[in-house]
Amino acid sequence: MTKNYLATPSRTKELLAKHKFTFKKSLGQNFLIDVNILRNIIQHAGIDKNAGVIEIGPGFGALTEQLAIHADKVVAFEIDQRLLPVLAETLAPYDNISIIHQDILEANVRATIEEQFVDQEHVHVVANLPYYITTPILMKLLSDKLPITNMTIMIQKEVADRMAAQPNSKSYGSLTIAIQYYTKAEVVMNVPKTVFTPQPNVESSVLKLTLRDQPPVDVLDEEFFFEVVRACFTHRRKTLRNNLQAHFKGKLAKEIITEAILQTRIDAGRRGESLTMEEFAQLANAFYTRIQ
Repeated sequence: MTKNYLATPSRTKELLAKHKFTFKKSLGQNFLIDVNILRNIIQHAGIDKNAGVIEIGPGFGALTEQLAIHADKVVAFEIDQRLLPVLAETLAPYDNISIIHQDILEANVRATIEEQFVDQEHVHVVANLPYYITTPILMKLLSDKLPITNMTIMIQKEVADRMAAQPNSKSYGSLTIAIQYYTKAEVVMNVPKTVFTPQPNVESSVLKLTLRDQPPVDVLDEEFFFEVVRACFTHRRKTLRNNLQAHFKGKLAKEIITEAILQTRIDAGRRGESLTMEEFAQLANAFYTRIQ
């Protein structure tokens, strides 16, 4: 029997009416109303009774509830103060959930993990992320190099495709490199609009990001590596030579730029979308030694 779970159209409708809740577009609020989708997400995440889970944006607690059933402990960050009394009510039957009223972008997530997950063997992030702020949230969590196993997140399909893309595809870009530098990215399921209320205007996918122990490439400076990657994609239709000359104008002479590219044996007439991460690393390292 699933009728009493939070993730049903009738229960969500009932809570909306009871609390006179209105959705805020500015917070990207789209609540999930399908228990089977939530259980699939949890299965893909590999959640078990030894796991601690961080959730971002619990809404009415539909995913939170299912996480509490399957995991040892759940900590959810909620920015919308109006939802705190609703969550206190909907999640009252579960004693393994903590709600933190804070913007995840301002939170010290490492400290939260150290305080909240003392007894759990592994920590996961599982969330239905607000689509307008997906990338800043993910980049914060990844660049903080947190002790987490994986992140299984519901996001806009187009963004998920970009994060999991391969070279020589339209979706492949600087975001792809940034995500895959830290993780192994895989789209594990696509999700119809009908499992949300209100229904979003875009298609959704669940992306699983498994954290790497070490980046797949050796770079002399991470920040500079990402700078070079972004430079190579500034104008997608332009060649590496043109993009890099424009980026380093005033910092490096043209002949130094040519020399750096030649050192890597990468054809300067190629476009950024054709380069592997290894090739981007070679380029970044060649330029880094010349700009110091």
